[in-house]
Amino acid sequence: MPPAKKRPRTYDPARTRTAVLAQFANVRDAVRTLGPEQLALPTRLAGWTVRDLVAHIGMAVTAVHRALDQPEPAKPDAVLLDWPFGTSGNAAAIDDFTRRLAVGHSDLDAYLADADGGLRALLDAHPGTRLLATNVGALSLDDYLVTRAVELVVHADDLAAAVPGLDIPHDRQALAACTRLLADALAVKAPGGSTEVRVPPYAVVQCVEGPRHTRGTPPNVVETDPLTWIRLATGRLGWQEAVADARVSASGERADLGAYLPVMG
Repeated sequence: MPPAKKRPRTYDPARTRTAVLAQFANVRDAVRTLGPEQLALPTRLAGWTVRDLVAHIGMAVTAVHRALDQPEPAKPDAVLLDWPFGTSGNAAAIDDFTRRLAVGHSDLDAYLADADGGLRALLDAHPGTRLLATNVGALSLDDYLVTRAVELVVHADDLAAAVPGLDIPHDRQALAACTRLLADALAVKAPGGSTEVRVPPYAVVQCVEGPRHTRGTPPNVVETDPLTWIRLATGRLGWQEAVADARVSASGERADLGAYLPVMG
């Protein structure tokens, strides 16, 4: 008899909304400190400068505005875990839109302030059950805000990596949501129960085909910290490099996750 399917993880809507606003505020505070030379620096996202990246972060937030401007879908036809696998399909359009935003907004602080104010007003005006048309299908506003938390955490890390000495705090709830969604995406991409992936203190998932353990210490264990996991899951860090640098602990013959990473482009 096959094992019962695990119930999808749920996210507290109020905490998610607070986390998105808090993480965006952290990014805004960091951007205010950047001068022209820092904004011109390259990032680890091919072809994007820091200015482009900041414009994209604003775009990730105003995506809520654009979605709410569209007619509401008749019914949900996607789930939250569809989203990590659907981000790469629009890469060319996202790149073009990002570059146009960067050129069109010389005052990035004002641009982000407008995005923040607009988001707060929209969240006050719309219930979390409101359906949005997204690139993976119709999702609720509550679910879509989880994806915004992921975008903000991932790109805050990109921004900090691009500017020497720049410190951008990660809101704990936003970091938790990002870690959990990407860990659950791995379990979808590599279904099974032979390997336990631990990202304390936020996530533990079972994945990879093979003998399923039922008690005691699993024979195959992978453990790492949240930011390392996020970098692995999004392709910012390679598996072999992370293992060689002891940023990941991997034990057991099925503990090599290199074939399954990244889970999100």
